[in-house]
Amino acid sequence: MLYANVVLGLPIDGPFDYLVPVGLETKLQIGARVWVDFRNKKEIAYVVALNNKTKIKKLKEIISSIDSVPILDEGMLALTKELAEYYCCSWGEAIEAALPDELRKGKEAAVGLLSPPLNQQRAGNDGVIEKKDRVLFVQGVDRIPVYLREIKKVLAAKESVIILCNNIPAVKRLKEIIQQSLAVEAFIAFRKQPKELEVWERIRKTDYCVVVGTRSSIFSCVNNLGLIIIDQPEDPVYKQEQVPHYHAREVALMRAQIQNVKVILGSISLSLESFYLWQKGRLGLENIPPKLAYPLVKVIDLRRLAYAERKSKSMFSKFLADAIQLTLAEKGKVLLVINRKGFATTVACQNCQKSLKCPRCNINLVFHFDVDKLKCHHCNFKMPVPKICPHCNAGYIKYFGLGLEQVENELARIFPQARLGQDIVVETSSVISHPELNFDLIGVLAIDNSLNRVDFRAAEKTFAMLAGIISLTAKKVIIQSANSNHHCFQALIKHDPELFYKEELKQRKQLNFAPFKHMILVKLRGESLQKVKQSSSSLFEKLNKIKTTSIKMLSLNPAQPARLRGNFYYQILMRASRVEKASHFLKLHLKETHFSGIIVSVDVDPV
Repeated sequence: MLYANVVLGLPIDGPFDYLVPVGLETKLQIGARVWVDFRNKKEIAYVVALNNKTKIKKLKEIISSIDSVPILDEGMLALTKELAEYYCCSWGEAIEAALPDELRKGKEAAVGLLSPPLNQQRAGNDGVIEKKDRVLFVQGVDRIPVYLREIKKVLAAKESVIILCNNIPAVKRLKEIIQQSLAVEAFIAFRKQPKELEVWERIRKTDYCVVVGTRSSIFSCVNNLGLIIIDQPEDPVYKQEQVPHYHAREVALMRAQIQNVKVILGSISLSLESFYLWQKGRLGLENIPPKLAYPLVKVIDLRRLAYAERKSKSMFSKFLADAIQLTLAEKGKVLLVINRKGFATTVACQNCQKSLKCPRCNINLVFHFDVDKLKCHHCNFKMPVPKICPHCNAGYIKYFGLGLEQVENELARIFPQARLGQDIVVETSSVISHPELNFDLIGVLAIDNSLNRVDFRAAEKTFAMLAGIISLTAKKVIIQSANSNHHCFQALIKHDPELFYKEELKQRKQLNFAPFKHMILVKLRGESLQKVKQSSSSLFEKLNKIKTTSIKMLSLNPAQPARLRGNFYYQILMRASRVEKASHFLKLHLKETHFSGIIVSVDVDPV
């Protein structure tokens, strides 16, 4: 008799044993999908092993097979298993994260080539890639030529390349560059794109190819994989919001280890983790000389302005306003960066002091002057601006907090001769995605909002953002801050990134934060605040009582934001030295925990 070990795309660990029907014994293969009866419901399952023995006496039979040829090769099965062990999800959930929606729903696929067994891969390459050479960080603005150089080498060896970008426009631009420069077809692949399954099938039938996409493209079913490139890996978009909460960079490193391929990470500046790995000799570094000279960086301390200037409460310091005036007089271009959209970030009543909040997310609504509406930036809620306060019926609605539209409004008043969008450009930090732009003066406003966030990575994210902004000029950058002595600013002023990295690593080590330890969040959500609060408290007490060296329990708090899209959120923060042990511990104890109306999920290495 033949038995199949299967896993399902449910938050339940397997594998589960099923009897293979006589008619399928010679046809069923590992990596194929089957229909099974699971808890009296017909479900799709994935075959992860076949054997002739089982410890279960009474087994259900597989209902039917979906695939005549496996849709998951040996490498993908190994990758999804490791992902499940690291990110504390079931193997089946990890597999479904790697597949197009239509395959997850049971549609048959026209499957072509299968990658060779792992021990036979990389035949066209020079041999095994040494660990120290497996990961290369390309640092600089003009990274594309380095990518093209490495892609060309891999294609010459008849191997495939997967490239990840942080947004769809970047994906399309890079595809065009690759096709024009290397005269090869590049596939665009990402989740929920039009004809997603058709693209998946075409990639699977190709001996070797180039795939360009977003986060989910790390699972592309290419044959003969030789290289993975991730551009701007520090961008939080590479972290999956839904279960499993994987990070594409970590999955790329897992896949590189399993399939013995090279990984290139490319950005304007190193992440703290990358700098740490470089220090340890576990990551190569290639610096691209900048085309522009390093500008003069000046930080204006908002606490030390003259009394009259502080009293005026102008959004522009006199130093910045004078610099803008001078640049305009010299026919130069000015960029002002503020990382807040809209006109005002808070709309509140002067009488009762209550601010207007989103009814679904309970966070401040943002006023957008262009459409005369209040919007929630976490969901799609929007409403007209009320003329009187809905709480006390007083007509004292006021606007607070600096937004992009308000900056444009003030510029039009102070510099009426300047053309907004041409002489002066006001943008969020997304302007970094356009390295071809060049300005004579850059001003950065309200940067302390980024630096003072409740996030241990706040300084690192701020430093990376400012490094990207600074790369857009060779002349002058003026940053307004109430914390001018912060090591983030000092490193930029002195053009010494190592000053920032070393100080930040010193602080992280003292606090036992990444990259020295792993942070894990157990998230609880539900429609009832009382239930979520009670369940979180109960789970925290239960886990805290268990003696273990795998995890250190740190805190129980409402999430930020505490309410989102109608659900309330609480989270338990913990620290671990080894993720796999911590994940095993949580799986063991969370499966015994059930709360009515509450969904529990685990986020390893939150961003």
